Amino acid sequence: MPRRIAKRPDAKRPEKRDTTGIAELGPTPERLQHGPIEVLPRAIADSIGRLSRPYRAVDTLQIMERRGTITSAMRQAGEDFRTRFAVAQLDPLRALDTAHLRIAELGPRPDQTAPGPRIEAARATVWRAIQAVGGIASPAGSCLWHVLGWQQSLKEWAIEQGWSDRRVSPEAASGILIAALGALESHHMR
Repeated sequence: MPRRIAKRPDAKRPEKRDTTGIAELGPTPERLQHGPIEVLPRAIADSIGRLSRPYRAVDTLQIMERRGTITSAMRQAGEDFRTRFAVAQLDPLRALDTAHLRIAELGPRPDQTAPGPRIEAARATVWRAIQAVGGIASPAGSCLWHVLGWQQSLKEWAIEQGWSDRRVSPEAASGILIAALGALESHHMR
């Protein structure tokens, strides 16, 4: 009769290796340096429709709404502005579109010299919104342009901006964004 050996309770078992790859799906350390990320309850679809990592970056508007400093209508007005800004192609950095390379052409193509009507309409909408909050040179207009449009952090915008040779404190920057979103919300309701 074979003799059974009792296992010691403190004996370590060899660790199982994760063969599913789930442990690797977390955000990279480089991504974690750029702001908060939240885990979603289920996987989400990527731009092609495939299931992707269930992580999403938390933006400034979501954080402010969760804290109760802005309403859901103010957040929606900010997201609408951000979407129109992207359609208007007003961001400062663009990648080269290799599909439209003009090799060996000396002049501009007459069919491609101006942006399309959709882009022009979005630019007009963005400009009206900026004018509604006081113009591009106002604190609110500058904040909308840089924080919502160019997606700078509120802290980055506050460090770079200044009026009358004074820096903008983070608290003042937050107040400027809240006021701009309130004005933007009332502008969208008209």
